[in-house]
Amino acid sequence: MALSRGLRCCQRVFSWIPVLIITCVVLWSYYAYVFELCLLAYLLVFHVCFVMFSWTYWKSIFTPPASPCKKFQLSYSDKQRYEMEERPDAQKQILVEIAKKLPIFSRAQSGAIRFCDRCQVLKPDRCHHCSVCETCVLKMDHHCPWVNNCVGFANYKFFLLFLSYSMLYCVFIAATVFQYFLKFWVGDLPNGPAKFHVLFLMFVALMFFVSLMFLFGYHCWLVAKNRSTLEAFSAPVFINGPDRNGFNVSTRRNLQQVFGEDRRLWFIPVFTSQGNGHYFPLKNRSSESHNSLLANEDMWEESDDGSEEGSLGESLSFCHMR
Repeated sequence: MALSRGLRCCQRVFSWIPVLIITCVVLWSYYAYVFELCLLAYLLVFHVCFVMFSWTYWKSIFTPPASPCKKFQLSYSDKQRYEMEERPDAQKQILVEIAKKLPIFSRAQSGAIRFCDRCQVLKPDRCHHCSVCETCVLKMDHHCPWVNNCVGFANYKFFLLFLSYSMLYCVFIAATVFQYFLKFWVGDLPNGPAKFHVLFLMFVALMFFVSLMFLFGYHCWLVAKNRSTLEAFSAPVFINGPDRNGFNVSTRRNLQQVFGEDRRLWFIPVFTSQGNGHYFPLKNRSSESHNSLLANEDMWEESDDGSEEGSLGESLSFCHMR
């Protein structure tokens, strides 16, 4: 037990290495650009790019991606009934009965209700268990080692902005340093520390830009199609079978789900995503009407009704703020 605990502690420590690498590279680029090259004409725009990059990177690292609300956890009696039942078919039926109270439409490949044995929760649509974070993540996209965090419902917007401002930061550095890189290439740049920094600023900026460009383009395509990275590789399964476009409700509405309706806030790293991460509109509403799990959907849209059991919106808001 002590050995296992020690290994987990070492894993947590080493998981911060990619973040430290990125941080060191960015701090070095700041020093090289501001103190070594000292390009006064560009410093204002440079600092705007640097602040937005740092802000979005911080939010991507330290914003929890959100986990399922307690409404999706098995009650003590349901847990006892589920664990005491040895027949798999009977266990599946127990989960179906519990799920009728919840807005769950996706299924496992076998057609059963998705259930996490480790977290002891019924998985909401688009929720997956992260083996690195050891928790279920709402609308999980992937676990990113470069931010040492899961990218999910609560921080997906911040991750996209981090990619976009990273690209902008790299492009700005490469564009403004390019004239000095040409002088270095033809030998007109005087010898000194700035000569070394010009070479590596150009190289690092272009290298990161190319890699970020493909990653950012891929995620733009995912947002337009309303898919996560996991859903792009394995289509979500519904009552009528797998459907990659099950959550695709038009490009405009897909964008609004991630960035919100107020376009003035799209490029600012504040949370504006729609919903609570537990329920997402489906493309085929007619198929929902045949789904018995939709029976109590109205309960999830109620608010300020004053009742303790019916006010699921409040409980989900509290769960999201945890």
